[in-house]
Order: sequence, then C-alpha cells, then structure tokens
Amino acid sequence: MAASVVSRPQQKTTAPAGLLVAPAIIALVLWMVVPLAMAIWFACQRYNLLSPDNREFVGVQNFVYVLTDSSLWISIGITLMLVMSVLVITIGLGTLLAVLFNQEFAGRGVARVLAISPFFVMPTVSALIWKNMLMHPVNGLFAQVTRGLGLGAIDWFADLPLLAIIIIVSWQWLPFALLILLTSIQSLDTDQMEAARMDGANALALFRFVVLPHLSRAIAVVAMIETIFFLAIFAEIFVTTAGGPGLATTNLAYYIYLKALLEFDVGGASAGGLIAVVLANIIAIFLMRSVARNLDT
Repeated sequence: MAASVVSRPQQKTTAPAGLLVAPAIIALVLWMVVPLAMAIWFACQRYNLLSPDNREFVGVQNFVYVLTDSSLWISIGITLMLVMSVLVITIGLGTLLAVLFNQEFAGRGVARVLAISPFFVMPTVSALIWKNMLMHPVNGLFAQVTRGLGLGAIDWFADLPLLAIIIIVSWQWLPFALLILLTSIQSLDTDQMEAARMDGANALALFRFVVLPHLSRAIAVVAMIETIFFLAIFAEIFVTTAGGPGLATTNLAYYIYLKALLEFDVGGASAGGLIAVVLANIIAIFLMRSVARNLDT
C-alpha cells in the first residue's frame, strides 16, 4: 500500500501594512507637510530678506496686511478671469477640433501631430516665441499682417496685455483638451450615431444631442486638470509682461513672487501663498465634486 503523503500548510509571512505604506507616507510628509508647516511659520513672522536677523513673531498681522492689500484682490480677479477665459477657449475649440479630426480626410495624421505639438513646447520657450516672433510690435508676424491690411501694428503687451497672455496660454493648452476630447469622441458608439442619422438627425442635431452629452465627462475632467494648472501660471507672465503694465497681468502666483523676491517680504509672501492654497483647494473640491457627479450619471 502506497504511503500517503501529508502536505503541511505553508506559513506565509506578511509584513505589517504600516511598513508597506511607510515610504509613501514619509515621502508625502517631506514633500507636502514640511513645506506647508514652514509656510505657516514664516507667515506668522515679520521676516524681510534685507534684514534676516531681525525676525519677530506677529501672529496674524501678515494675513491682515495681505487681505487688506488691494493688489491681492486685483490679482485674484485677474487669476479668475485668466482661468475662465482660457477654459472657454481650450474646451470650445478643443471640442470643435476633436469633431473635425474624428472625420476622415487627407493628411489627418499629419494634422493631428501638428495640432498637438504646441503642448510639448516649454512655457518659457512658448512665451518667447509669441513675444519676439508673433506679437512684437515692429518685427512680429501679426504686425506685418496688420500693416499689410493698412490697420497699423498692435503693441499687444502694452495695449492688450491680458488678452495676449490668454492667447499664449490657450495656444499651449489647446492640444491637451484636444487629446482628451478626441479620445472620448472616438469611444462613441457608432450604432448610436447611425440610429440618430436614420431618425433624420442632421449634423448639428447629432453634435448637440449625441456627441456633446457623450463628451460631458471628458469636458469636466479637462476643466478640472486645466484649472489646477492655470491657477499657477507664472512663466508666460514673467517672460512677456512681468505682471504689467501696472497690475494688468499680475495673477495670484505673480503677486506672491513680487512679495517674496522683489519686496523681500517673506512673511507677507507666505501669507499670500497660504491664501492661494486655500483658494485652490476650494476650487479643486468644487471641480472634483462636479467630475464625480458626471461619472455617476
């Protein structure tokens, strides 16, 4: 009779869950919590880089000073105007281009590559191209065109500075919206489109009642991601207008830069930074709830 072999259950040794998540927690603390704690500490100090040894704990005085500074509210208004304008342009044009590039036409692959290429240009390089090659009032391409039409040259960064920043940022972020929306529109069920056509729907009705509802989730995601980045726009303003003329293009990020590195007021800049963090989190929570509602429907 063959001897029966009794197998012993193997004992599995598992590491505690705390050890597994410890590296991520440590990285999160070093990356986020420590800088935030330092910003809160500096925001409660009267600390100027011109006299670094003369520090004084002032509590909430820096917050009171920043909140009563009219420049802060001007920069918040410009930030919101910049964000909303670029969102409307990128999502609107991105939706139209996504519908266009979803059609069959000669050279579609090349056109797609050219359409998404601005997204891979660094913000500083993009701003320099627009400033010196396109919007320059003497040698720029736009000036040559307007002079040829007998309209005269436009000094974009002196006469229409905020519009110039909006155009530059929109040009750079339009490819991102196009990629997301084109991917979403390609997932649209063709049977649904054919059924709508058989029911007599024209191109406008198809876009309004079939394509646009299908893109609602992708549009919400694009709006959330772009808003987070648009709140921190800096390079385009720094390279082209330096926040001017006056405060015409000074958004919240550039306002904090002015406080910290031009006025050397570390305490005021830290207070402004914390206010910007609170504002960004409020907007992010609102956008995340909007995206969640779109995903649940």
